[in-house]
Amino acid sequence: MKSAARDGDRELGGEAGEGALPDAGWETMDTTLRPDTDTPPLTIDDVPPRTPPSHRTAAGADHRVRGHLLRGEPVADTDNSGRPEPGPGKSADGRPKRPRESGGGILMGRPFGVPVYVAPSWFVVAALITWVFGGQLERVLPELGGARYLVSLFFAVAFYASVLVHELAHTVAALRFKLPVRRIQLQFFGGVSEIEKESETPGREFVLAFVGPLLSLVLAGVFYLGLFTVEAGTVPAVLLAGLMVSNLIVAVFNLLPGLPLDGGRMLRAVVWKISGRPMTGTVAAAWTGRALAVAVLIGMPLLSYAGGYGAEEGFGGVDSITDALLAAILAAIIWTGAGNSLRMARLRERLPELSARALTRRAVPVSADTPLSEGLRRANEAGARALVVVDGQGEAVAVVREAAIAGVPEHRRPWVAVSTLAQDLTEGMRVWAELAGEDLLEHLRATPATEYLVVEGSGEIYGVLSAGDVERAFVAAMAKPAS
Repeated sequence: MKSAARDGDRELGGEAGEGALPDAGWETMDTTLRPDTDTPPLTIDDVPPRTPPSHRTAAGADHRVRGHLLRGEPVADTDNSGRPEPGPGKSADGRPKRPRESGGGILMGRPFGVPVYVAPSWFVVAALITWVFGGQLERVLPELGGARYLVSLFFAVAFYASVLVHELAHTVAALRFKLPVRRIQLQFFGGVSEIEKESETPGREFVLAFVGPLLSLVLAGVFYLGLFTVEAGTVPAVLLAGLMVSNLIVAVFNLLPGLPLDGGRMLRAVVWKISGRPMTGTVAAAWTGRALAVAVLIGMPLLSYAGGYGAEEGFGGVDSITDALLAAILAAIIWTGAGNSLRMARLRERLPELSARALTRRAVPVSADTPLSEGLRRANEAGARALVVVDGQGEAVAVVREAAIAGVPEHRRPWVAVSTLAQDLTEGMRVWAELAGEDLLEHLRATPATEYLVVEGSGEIYGVLSAGDVERAFVAAMAKPAS
């Protein structure tokens, strides 16, 4: 591999030569940032790895973003095209096979190859449903006695099975569009399908969001038809009626047009299609979601009061307090989810500013036995800020770590070989110069390191990319005022 290290054009994080790095021997970039006062401090860990918000069903639906960019779960290495490159230990789409999930709860199975977990919080809500539905059964079927709680527990399990069907609809659609699904989790307020990539078109986004509520409506219809096959006033009739109503509520609630609900994602897709910009759709759907949160917070207690007007308990009764608490929880979930969706979309919009070519440091090739002082002399003479160790054929084999250089006193540098301060190159430490945005961040996240070798498509050395430079450039880009 020939070495033709060049100085990349710097657009983010400062120019080379601003401020000296103590004891290192070359100059480094200015890291002074002045974020606007309305934006909280951000780090590169705040942005998800190409993970659209996960569909959450039942009380709310959102697309939850997870993970860290440079220090998190592994993602795909890339080939010279910047696309995932299949290899050992990787899935068919080129992404590394993930280790088994931890902290997701109890693994219940793997339909369509996607793990399904039940979170510990599910048992809390299952007990609550059992208690509430049991109280209703006492009025409808008093002859059941204590057995009503067994029937109620069965209803709770059947209801969450319906939620799972809703989530599987999202999962099947995502897999149909070749979007990897990390897992499905059943939890306190329903279910979450964690889909790992954004939809590429507004049409796919709309379909992916709509199939969940559609399946809930289909289930409601199936349970309604089932009522005609059983005798009224029996346990099967009560269970079928309860499941029909609950699935209808799930479908209608999730169709409300505001993020993070499925209806919000549908609205986002429509605005995206009309405007041609996904960010415009996200802004519209997020603010609609916030308005929806306020409506839920105020409207649910008022509806409860209007429905119970004239009752003995009045507005201050236990039922009204319970409804108000539930409304507050739902409103908080919707408001927070809408805000997170908007924040993540704004971050993603600025990620293309991160370019491997723009952030690459110029480097000079040195042999393994070159004294550090000589390597630094050559680098300073060439205006470079990195050292690459090459073998006898000129092939890059290691990158000298900047932190290691800084730790060597100047009087010892003539006696220290650069090879003792170098990190051997692995395949993941070779970065294609054209990588940018999320592709670049995913690649760095796949192989955490302090420095990476940047290469052209032909394999020619372009320079060295520092993870610290990427981190600073990310923060600088995020600190810019919104346009």
